[in-house]
Amino acid sequence: MPIHQLENICLSVVSASREAGQFIREELGKVKADQIQEKEKHSLVSYVDIETEKMLAKSLDPLVPNAQYLTEENTQTQISTSQYCWIIDPLDGTTNFLKGIPVFSVSIALAYDSEPIVGVVYDVMRDECFSAWKYGGAYLNGQRMHVSKVESLEESIIATGFPYKRGYMPNLAAILTNVLHHARGIRRLGSAAIDLAYTAAGRFDGYYETRLNPWDIAAGILLIQEARGKVTNFQGDEKGILNAHHIVASNGFIHTELMDCIESAELGN
Repeated sequence: MPIHQLENICLSVVSASREAGQFIREELGKVKADQIQEKEKHSLVSYVDIETEKMLAKSLDPLVPNAQYLTEENTQTQISTSQYCWIIDPLDGTTNFLKGIPVFSVSIALAYDSEPIVGVVYDVMRDECFSAWKYGGAYLNGQRMHVSKVESLEESIIATGFPYKRGYMPNLAAILTNVLHHARGIRRLGSAAIDLAYTAAGRFDGYYETRLNPWDIAAGILLIQEARGKVTNFQGDEKGILNAHHIVASNGFIHTELMDCIESAELGN
């Protein structure tokens, strides 16, 4: 697909994300307890997630006809043989939204052959839209953005998140302790998409997390790449990250140090 066509698609996705964000803002504080479901332990969903996903699909359908869908709420069930796939998290940070914590986002990516080529993350409450298309650069509200220039882990602010399943906690606690020992600080916002977007914008210097789904990270991966950062799995591979379920993202300068922290914690050193 030509770069100019990707740019046009990206601009349309930005508009769709803002429209969805407006709906989400309007519903903030309106969801009643009996309208909340627990998909699995600690993982919540409401009609806002579901209706937002349907709204997005309606906007995205005409942009790439017959594209597949991979979505968190699985409202789009049509079967397609297209190599193009929309990967959507309609409300990343549902628990924050339901508790009135103003950190949640709309995350939309278009992938071709399992590689993101368009990515948009809309920070709903800050009205900030992070966008990128393959070979076109990364943008924050239409202005070019780049990763930070911090060169050492000890000067870095690192973001992370925790999985819903608590059985992974001993290993994650070891990694967290190790990173805390070496970095300037750690932040946990509750939205992987925002964590990645903020890293792409230079607000965070790095980010790591495990037990993720493609819709958590697809848009953010491209944002980092186009903002001149680096994204790998925990083994340092840059290919096939969407299906790796774990991710390390950084400005590139601190990537090796951050990887070393993770690896040494996993080995018990």
